[in-house]
Amino acid sequence: MKKNILIDVERLKYPRSGIANVCISLIKGLDEKLCHFNYTFYGPATNIPAIQSDFKIINWKFWHKKIKVNTSSFSLIHVTHQLSDYFHSKKSNQKKVVTLHDLNFLHDKSSARKIEKSKKLVQKNIGNADAIVCISEFVKNDFLKNKHLFSLKNDVEVEVIYNGLIFPKNEKFSSEKKYEFIDRKFLLNIGVLFPKKNQEVLLELLKDNDRDLVLITSSAKSAYKESFLEKVKSLGFEKRVHILENVENNEKYFLLQHCESYCHPSLAEGFGIPPVEAMYFGKPIFLSNLTSLPEIGGDLAFYFNNFSGDSMRKTYNEGIEKFYADQENYQAKLKEKASQFSYKQMAESYEKLYERLLN
Repeated sequence: MKKNILIDVERLKYPRSGIANVCISLIKGLDEKLCHFNYTFYGPATNIPAIQSDFKIINWKFWHKKIKVNTSSFSLIHVTHQLSDYFHSKKSNQKKVVTLHDLNFLHDKSSARKIEKSKKLVQKNIGNADAIVCISEFVKNDFLKNKHLFSLKNDVEVEVIYNGLIFPKNEKFSSEKKYEFIDRKFLLNIGVLFPKKNQEVLLELLKDNDRDLVLITSSAKSAYKESFLEKVKSLGFEKRVHILENVENNEKYFLLQHCESYCHPSLAEGFGIPPVEAMYFGKPIFLSNLTSLPEIGGDLAFYFNNFSGDSMRKTYNEGIEKFYADQENYQAKLKEKASQFSYKQMAESYEKLYERLLN
């Protein structure tokens, strides 16, 4: 008789976020394989993708923080984000898996109050976990360095399972929108406008050339966004910087297909989904050399060793020249590298972990 597993995908509340994409990938990966367990997904039912398998859904309600979901029928609970507000407790006969995406709050100049609040929430999730899954070797190493900040089970397993992506079946996309920049050379960046994403340094790459910069971001307001727009204005780049908010996937793929390059100068990244998407489209990727990004880009990416304008432009110009001198070979290798981060591989790895814990 198959055992029952509950997977917390409550973060599907934010359907355009990276964690939502990972949740969808896990659901799809499990749906497409011969599963050894009965799966139930906890999250907003309207955002859970259509599935063929006989999986069950518990619809998320805001009051579940106070009136807890009954988990007595489940042999294992998988919390897919370390800051989840649900499923902090478990029964003695249950196993628990928690996915740890990052400990950025320890490194991003958060206030002491925010650090303490985040630590307490992470502790509630991982304190009774039987396995903690890190989404990159960088996150694992960061966690092990800071393990002393948390109280854990003595026999807790810590391992790496990379995020898996669902890549589009075709590589050619069209758009009904008339982007003024589409026939010009443009750099692309995807992510919330936020200090740790560091998009402002990309403005240095627009100096002394005629390239445009396209940012796919959310509509969320922030002080960083305001200062970024002020800098754009002060540099006179209003007509060369394009901010596109809440873009649908097919539109995103269209822009990835047409960009000259993908640039991701992030200061803190647990994994980095957009660079992998750009690799799938065979685009040259320019990354910061910080946190997990060298692990994701490997020797196929070009890296900003610092963010001074001269250094960044030198890295970019040399990288673009090198890429186009051997374009076909680079594109094939980039697509092959991207395929290592498959949703099917992620689902397979998680189910193997569930089996190991329950057998």
